[in-house]
Amino acid sequence: MPRFDQPLTNEQAAAFSKLALDCIVTEYPNKPGQVMLGEESVLTPRQLHPVFYGCFDWHSAVHGHWLLVRLLKLYPGHSAAELTRSVLEAQFSTKALLEEAEYFDEDQNRSFERMYGWAWLLRLVVELRTFDDPYARQWAQRLAPLEQRIVELTTDYLPRLDWPVRTGVHPNTAFALGQELDYARAVGNAGLERLLIDRSLTYYAADRQYPVNYEPSGEDFFSAALAEADLMRRILPAGEYSSWLDEFLPGLRAGEMGRLLEPAKVSDVTDGKIVHLAGLNLHRAWTMRSVAGALPAGDQRAQVLLESARDHLEAGLEYVFSGHYEGEHWLATFAVYGLTEVDAAP
Repeated sequence: MPRFDQPLTNEQAAAFSKLALDCIVTEYPNKPGQVMLGEESVLTPRQLHPVFYGCFDWHSAVHGHWLLVRLLKLYPGHSAAELTRSVLEAQFSTKALLEEAEYFDEDQNRSFERMYGWAWLLRLVVELRTFDDPYARQWAQRLAPLEQRIVELTTDYLPRLDWPVRTGVHPNTAFALGQELDYARAVGNAGLERLLIDRSLTYYAADRQYPVNYEPSGEDFFSAALAEADLMRRILPAGEYSSWLDEFLPGLRAGEMGRLLEPAKVSDVTDGKIVHLAGLNLHRAWTMRSVAGALPAGDQRAQVLLESARDHLEAGLEYVFSGHYEGEHWLATFAVYGLTEVDAAP
């Protein structure tokens, strides 16, 4: 089983890649999330989204593509690498990506995949922009219209969002802000960075005594608490962050965190909502490591988090290769995100 302290083997990278390779070109089953205005709106997933039509839904298709790019960059010798290049070259066509961007021009589509899918799209852009590879540079260039559209939608939306969405599923604001902040810094978009920092501080800087006993809910794939802590470590100076975390999670030093330190059990891997809890374990694992890495050397809170992160990783990985599409269409992304230490990347 993969571990945090060891790189993936080429065989493991290929296995994760093969899940995504199968997924991104699997059109059905599908949950399009389309607002229908009339009979003309009744289109197939691939007609609606000529690139991101697979993996059951748009956001999973986006982060399935991200997984493939990340593993191609980190493990170019894995056995599925050549196939990955071929499939991505076909997927990332100029015409199809322009159509993906144009989809958001319609008023009823402006909130489509807000902000979870937007966050993963910009994470995909970061992966391509930091990949010293001729194919990746071409793919990034072709993706630019959709990238720009998502940035425009974000800068329009956030000033109108008076309160953050505090949930353990897709609309969670903290997760998206963290991903988009990484994007803004990676591409040097100072205006977007200022907006994201301003909104993050407005939403979360005064938070105190998070109710840890309220997690998890039965369908969570995010820890709302850890998504927020993971965002704020990107923003606050080290000393301020340490103090903020003591106020936000006052029981952490003593390991008194309710069920937040205990891996969630998945009672039914074939239930598309219940299997979210496998993703919760993986999300907790990577955010615990990221938060621990932002704390001072020797801080006992880091030790508490790192020990729990190992347990959560092991619990989450059990379900990635389950043989059931309910989890297999997305869980590999959460596993690869944590195992390849995305948040530790330069």
